[in-house]
Amino acid sequence: MEFDFATPVERRHPSGGDWPSQKWHRYGDDVLPLWVADMDFTSPPAVIEALQARVAHGVFGYGLVPDSLRETLCRWSAEHYGWRIEPDWQLWLPGVVPALHMASLALTEPGDGVLTVTPIYPPFLRVAERTGRTPQQAAMQPPTTSGKPWRLDLAALEAAITSETRLLLWCHPHNPTGRVWTQEELAGLAELVERHDLYVVSDELHCDLLLDEGARHVPLVAEFPELAERTLTLWAPSKTFNLAGLTTACAVIPDVDLRRRFAGGIKGLQPDGNVLGLVAAEAAHAHGEPWRQALLAVLRVHRQTLIERVAGWPGVAMSPPESTYLAWLDLRDARAFEGLAEPPQQLLLERAGVALSDGADFGWPGFARLNFGTTATQLEAALARLDGVLRV
Repeated sequence: MEFDFATPVERRHPSGGDWPSQKWHRYGDDVLPLWVADMDFTSPPAVIEALQARVAHGVFGYGLVPDSLRETLCRWSAEHYGWRIEPDWQLWLPGVVPALHMASLALTEPGDGVLTVTPIYPPFLRVAERTGRTPQQAAMQPPTTSGKPWRLDLAALEAAITSETRLLLWCHPHNPTGRVWTQEELAGLAELVERHDLYVVSDELHCDLLLDEGARHVPLVAEFPELAERTLTLWAPSKTFNLAGLTTACAVIPDVDLRRRFAGGIKGLQPDGNVLGLVAAEAAHAHGEPWRQALLAVLRVHRQTLIERVAGWPGVAMSPPESTYLAWLDLRDARAFEGLAEPPQQLLLERAGVALSDGADFGWPGFARLNFGTTATQLEAALARLDGVLRV
C-alpha cells in the first residue's frame, strides 16, 4: 500500500474549519515551525477509518478500555520487543506527561527527590516542583571530537542521588538527543537503581521510531526483569502514529503491588478514557505497521538531509539521532552568532523565520531541538531559511 508523506497538509488555515494548532499558530503565519514533537503527516488510513466509524455512532459517553485493545498491545509488545506482557498489567491514562506527575504523587512523599538526566524533554524538569518534591538532575556526557555520541554519565547520575532520592524519570530512547541506549549503559543504570532502591518511570514513547535498519527496541524491564517491582513503563501511539491530540497512553506495570499503589494514588486525578483515543490506539497497533515502516523510510531520508545541511553550518554540531524525528543542535559555537547574547533559538526565529525548541527548556542553553517530521517540501523550505543565517 502506498502512503502519502509528500503532500503538505494545510494546518494553519485548513478548509472546512478553524482548528488551531499549537505548532502552526504559536509564531504566526510567516514562521515555519520545526519545534514541538508533532508531525505534519496524516495519521494511518486504518486509524482514520476506525475514528470515522466511531464518530458515526454519534454517542460519546463514558467508555471502558476494551479487552481487544489490551490484547492488541500484548501482541504488539511480543512481536516488536520480544516482551510478553499481560492484559492486566496495563493502566490506560490521558497521556505520558500526566503519568509522570501522577507517578511522583503516587510513589513519593513531599520533599522526596525526583531525579532525571539532562538534556531532557521539558515536562520532566517540572514534575518535582509541581508535585512538591525536590528536583534533582544529572548531566549527560556530550559528544566528543572523536565521534562518540551523547552518553549516559553513570558517575554524574550517582553523584546526584541523595538519601532523599526516590524516583528516577527515565527516557528510553532519549528525547531530545535521539540516543538509543546501549546494553552497557542500561546495565549500569539498572545496578544503580537497585542499589539505591529507586522507583523508575521509563518513558518509552519514541521506541517505535528507531531509525537504523534492523534496530529493535528492548524495554527496560524486558532487559532487566529484576526491575519489574519498581518500574512503570509508559507507551503511547501519539508520536509514532501522530495521535498526540487524542491524549491516550498506557502504563505497563507487571508488579501487582506497584500497580495497585499507582492506581490507588491517582484516583480522582485523571478523567475516564478518551473514547476516540482508545479507538485510535487499537487501530494503530492492530493495522498501522505498514504505515510505520513507510514513515521510517521517510524519516531516514530526512535525517540524512539534515546531516548534510548541518555540515555546511560553521560552528554548528549535531550527533545524528538514532531514533525519532527530533535533532538536537549544538549552536553554542555557531559562527553566525559570535558575540551575540540572545538565545540561538530566538535569533533563528527572528532572522530566519524558523521556530525551533529552545535548548534552555531542556536544561541546556545554547542548543535547539529541530523536528524533521514534516514533508520534504516543508523541510527544504525551512532548511533554506536556516542556510541564509547559518551558512556564513
